[in-house]
Amino acid sequence: MTEDRTPPQAPEGADSAEEPIKQRKNGLYPAVSDELAESMKSGWADTELHGLEPAESSAPAARRRAALSARFPGERLVVPAGNLKTRSNDTEYPFRASTEYVHLTGDQTQDAVLVMNPTGDGHEAVAYLLPRSDRENGEFWLNGHGELWVGRRHSLTEAEQILGLPCRDVRKVAEELTAVTDVPTRVVRGHDASVEEALARTDPARLEPRISDDEPTAAEARDEELRVFLSELRLVKDEWEIGELQKAVDSTVRGFHDVVKVLDRAEATSERYVEGTFFLRARVEGNDVGYGTIAAAGPHACTLHWVRNDGPVRPGDLLLLDAGVETHSLYTADVTRTLPVSGTFSDVQRRIYDAVYEAQEAGIAAVRPGAKYRDFHDAAQRVLAARLVEWGLLDGPVDRVLELGLQRRWTLHGTGHMLGLDVHDCAVARTETYVDGVLEPGMVLTVEPGLYFQADDLTVPQEYRGTGVRIEDDILVTKEGNRNLSAALPRRSDEVEAWMAAVRG
Repeated sequence: MTEDRTPPQAPEGADSAEEPIKQRKNGLYPAVSDELAESMKSGWADTELHGLEPAESSAPAARRRAALSARFPGERLVVPAGNLKTRSNDTEYPFRASTEYVHLTGDQTQDAVLVMNPTGDGHEAVAYLLPRSDRENGEFWLNGHGELWVGRRHSLTEAEQILGLPCRDVRKVAEELTAVTDVPTRVVRGHDASVEEALARTDPARLEPRISDDEPTAAEARDEELRVFLSELRLVKDEWEIGELQKAVDSTVRGFHDVVKVLDRAEATSERYVEGTFFLRARVEGNDVGYGTIAAAGPHACTLHWVRNDGPVRPGDLLLLDAGVETHSLYTADVTRTLPVSGTFSDVQRRIYDAVYEAQEAGIAAVRPGAKYRDFHDAAQRVLAARLVEWGLLDGPVDRVLELGLQRRWTLHGTGHMLGLDVHDCAVARTETYVDGVLEPGMVLTVEPGLYFQADDLTVPQEYRGTGVRIEDDILVTKEGNRNLSAALPRRSDEVEAWMAAVRG
């Protein structure tokens, strides 16, 4: 990274209405000459793009906005994309727009805000975005977030063509929000403090203190109702979303192939070689990984969210790889395979693996329209409990084990979750529509049972200790039953061995 990312102070005559441009304390250029400033204003080609086609996501996004409009008639709805977050000093994490904003616009622009203003028959939706950098006042090269430093962005006219909705300068959003005082407003909180502050200036109720931690204020409750609705709006995916999820899964399958090809190199280095290999596929074919990759070898597989990925990869051990590619549209896969590093399961490893596979088969079979969401979890847990009783680790009967949850010592987590723009999608949906709800065609969920015998667990035989197994696939609920989006990756123990042998030559 170049040292002078935050350039020197703007010259005299720069637009004083713009936010002052920061000066790096130890920058090598303390000032800008008038001659240089004048030179930078001219001599640039016109790069405006014309005749742009709407993005594929624009039509589905419009339908979602229509559903949102119907749910909250007569109210102003504000959905921010969010801001950059500082990683350290003056470097930021890569920007990831809020899920709610992406779902309603298809856009991923930082600092953007979707505002839906009520009209007589619905809402007018406006996307507030940062326009092209101003070359007249030098912002494009003097500001560390100007286009010369971080790259070209779309003009507002270009963005209107791509998104299919009016676009305005986001630097005016606070002023325009505060200009309207007689319309009830809801906002998705937690993404843009400046937007929330602007709304609070015209609605003092937003500044009311809580009576108790358990009782939200009236404004908080109204805003949460919006967030819950938007979460539930994502429960059933449309055809475009399903296609994006299939792309994510297909890239993820290729990422698993990549890892198997280089397991010998991981043995010579560490779990980080596995993580890095998968990450390469994610960045080449998608936007990123959808969540921190879990590359857990040996006893690390017993840590459910092992993301340090700094341990050894040893022959004879199992590698639990839980990873997903996130597409350019931000939909993510979530797949897990547990692989024998040497290519062949030991007898004990196979016994544990086959029990998890049997549980997953039972769970997948329970995924169908009209079934209770909990059914796939209950079916998988029943199989695992039966095996633990059969192995003498628990006293039966199985119904007693399940009633008391005794199997959870070795299979702590739930058997799956909704999947979409977030790896744990629809997370704030109401319990009655999610966990206590009914499956419908278009829902996509993971089925991922596991067994984990900690290295220090004295209640199990020595040969079990330090062994963790999870198998996870992404399942689409169809009209007829279900479809395994990640079926291209082998699951049965003998098929896993044959696949690994073929990939490794």
